[in-house]
Amino acid sequence: MVRAFRQQIDEGILDRAAALFARRGFAKTSVQDVADAVGLSKAGLLHHFPSKDALHEAVRAEAAALGQRLLDQVGELPLGAERDRRAVEAMVDVALAHPGLVSLLLSPVLRGDAVPSEPDAAGVAALRAFGVDPAAAVSERTVRVAGALAALAVLSLSAHQHDQTAEWRPHIVATCIDALGHRRPGATRSVPHQVEA
Repeated sequence: MVRAFRQQIDEGILDRAAALFARRGFAKTSVQDVADAVGLSKAGLLHHFPSKDALHEAVRAEAAALGQRLLDQVGELPLGAERDRRAVEAMVDVALAHPGLVSLLLSPVLRGDAVPSEPDAAGVAALRAFGVDPAAAVSERTVRVAGALAALAVLSLSAHQHDQTAEWRPHIVATCIDALGHRRPGATRSVPHQVEA
């Protein structure tokens, strides 16, 4: 019980630290900034993570572990609509539970770094969950997956900001499924209206 509680506290610290690293950058975020954000003293935070570098590495490791858990959930499924749906649902749940990590993963794009210098493990895992090889040439599938992931990130952060995570979840999933090009059960295709002259 104590170990589970400690893990929950550590996950909360890592998510808040990730959000600060995304907003301010690693160099401009101090240990005191993170301690203040999580309601601990600096010494209390250093009890959990002995340095800012250790905290940063733990954030990266947490993102990589979440990516690996995602791959473990969908990796055995054949490529196709069912795998895409399961991957989207799993990613939405992770994104809604870890908004700081989502902010950190999205920060290179928001800073204008269209192509990150080194792909992060979580980003690679997200692409592979959809059967996309990050080193392969860009295809329609790659663009659709990138669009779905971008929508997932932006919408999950917005849902968090509005404190509407449960209410927005099905809409985020539906938007991502649409971006991937799958028709949802019961969905109708809209036909553009023609303007009469």
